[in-house]
Amino acid sequence: MVKKDTIRIIEFEGIGQVSFIRRASARNLKITIKPFRKVVVTVPFFISFEAADSFVKEKQPWIKKSQSRFIHNGHSVTTFEEDTVFCTRDHMLQLGRHRKATILTVIRNRQIRVNFPDHADVRDPRVQRAIRKAILAAWRLEAGKYLPGILQELAMKNNFTYNKVTVRNNRTRWGSCSRDNNINLNIHLIRLPAHLCEYVVLHELCHTLHKHHQKSFWQLLDKVTGGRAKILDKELNAHSPEIW
Repeated sequence: MVKKDTIRIIEFEGIGQVSFIRRASARNLKITIKPFRKVVVTVPFFISFEAADSFVKEKQPWIKKSQSRFIHNGHSVTTFEEDTVFCTRDHMLQLGRHRKATILTVIRNRQIRVNFPDHADVRDPRVQRAIRKAILAAWRLEAGKYLPGILQELAMKNNFTYNKVTVRNNRTRWGSCSRDNNINLNIHLIRLPAHLCEYVVLHELCHTLHKHHQKSFWQLLDKVTGGRAKILDKELNAHSPEIW
């Protein structure tokens, strides 16, 4: 019986989500860090997820240093290769070839499946656009599944009220709050570490009471973030909805 690849995603404070992928072909534990992607750990079948978890904790200083280097070395978008390991919160990218002349994408069973023609180059802009479009569709599904619940939970915890919530693919803004207290959240929040996603949500909830960024707004945001508003805002500036 052929063993199937399995995936587990765990949030680590300070480095964000880490994808543990158990691979039948793997012979050693391997950490992969690339710009604008989660940290990926390839795990052989003979090593437990618990041991892999300990390995990541041991390597945290190196992981943080590598992530920081990517942030400060400029901004470029991901080019997807046939062996690229790319995971969203719930899905794993799977690229393949087929004999058809068209590009087909399917999101199902925790996979983002993209099949492109046998004769095509994976770097062809048409193939790259199809891959990115499929990943965006997966993020849209995940954002609709998780973000409204995060908003509701943080609103109840901190005694905020809001009207309606929408989830959209915005190019520049992480979120917004209208004059009527309708809150819009960017689907790309699903890419952020959990603490930054929550920070953006709290930022917009504070706008239900203060429609500006004056002192009273920052005082309230500081209160609901445990005195870390400016620190979190600076950390958020290292991320962009447009770059991945």
